[in-house]
Amino acid sequence: MEKIINKAICGPRKKIVFPESYDVRMLKAAEIITNRKIAKIILIGDAEEINMCAEINHIDISGCEIIKFRDDINKNQYLKEFVFLRKDKGITSSQAYEVLSNLTNLHYAGMMLQSGYVDGCVAGAANTTGDVIRAGVQTVGLMIGVSLVSSAILVDTGLKDFGEEGVFLMADVAVNPNPDAQQLAGIAVSSAQTFESILEVPARVAMLSFSTKGSAEHPDIQKVREATVLARDISKNMIIDGELQIDPAVCQRSAGMKTPDSPLAGKANVLVFPDLDAGNIGSKIPQVLYGAKGIGPLLQGLRKPFNDLSRSCSVETIVGVTAMTCLQASIKLNHCEEVVCAHAASL
Repeated sequence: MEKIINKAICGPRKKIVFPESYDVRMLKAAEIITNRKIAKIILIGDAEEINMCAEINHIDISGCEIIKFRDDINKNQYLKEFVFLRKDKGITSSQAYEVLSNLTNLHYAGMMLQSGYVDGCVAGAANTTGDVIRAGVQTVGLMIGVSLVSSAILVDTGLKDFGEEGVFLMADVAVNPNPDAQQLAGIAVSSAQTFESILEVPARVAMLSFSTKGSAEHPDIQKVREATVLARDISKNMIIDGELQIDPAVCQRSAGMKTPDSPLAGKANVLVFPDLDAGNIGSKIPQVLYGAKGIGPLLQGLRKPFNDLSRSCSVETIVGVTAMTCLQASIKLNHCEEVVCAHAASL
C-alpha cells in the first residue's frame, strides 16, 4: 500500500472528487490525503454543513475544495453535456437538473470527471455498487472494446517468487456473475490496463479455468478459450494466455511441465477468473488463510477512473483506493486502448 501511495505522491497531483462528503470516513481520508499531498480533494455538498461535520469530529479539511451543484459556475455546461449523453433516453433539461442535483451527488461527480474538471472519483462508502456503476456508465462511459464494468482487487500475497514480487491483480471479484466470452475478454483487457497503470510494469494475464490447454472439454472451458482470442484482438500487444489452471499460470515449475510454450511461463501477475463464484472466492482465500493484503476493489472498464468502495470500508482503504485512482488517471492510453463514450441504453 505504501509503495502505491508514494507513487501517487511522486506523480503529478491529481484532483479527485468525493461525492459522499457527509461521511466522516471520507472526511478523515480527505485530511490524510491532503496532508500527505497524495491528491487534491474536491468535496461535494454544502460548505457550512461539511465544515461543521469536520469540526465536530476534529478533522481539518481546510486544504480541500468544497463545491455545491447549485452554486457551481460550470453547472449549465454539465447539464448540457448530460442531456447530450442521454439523448437516446430522451432526457429533458429539467430531468437532467434533477439527476445532477440529487443528494447522492454521483452523477454530478461523474460530469465533473467527464468534463475534465477532476481526474477521478471515489465513492461507495454511502451508496450501493449498482448506483455507483450506473452513474459512471451514464456520465464517463465505457472504454472501446469493453461491454461492461467489472471490478478488480490488488492482492499482495507476500510471496515474492510469485506474480509481481508477490502482487496479483484479480478480476472480476464483485460485479458480473457469469460473463460470456466477449465480456470476459473485456474484463481481461481492463484488468491489464488497471494493473499497468498502478504498478507501471507489463501485465501478464492468465485466463483461468479448470482445464489447461485442452486437458478437459466443457462449454465453460470453450468460453475461456474464445475470450482469450477476443482479448488478443482487442489489445494486440497484451501478454495473455488461456485456458490455464492456476498452477501453470503462477508456478514456473508447473508451467514447465504443463505449458512449456506459454508466453506467461508461470509468471502471471493478472488472474482473470471465469465467473464471479471463482473470482470472489479465489481472491479472498489468500487474505483469509494467511493474511495477504487486499487493496480495492477498483471499478474497471470505464473511460475514466470512477471507483467504488465497500460501504464497510476503512479510512485506510479510502486513502489507498484514492492513491490507485490517481495512478489510473496518469496512464497514457495507446492507439489500441483509445476510448469512446459507449453509454448503455439499458441503464
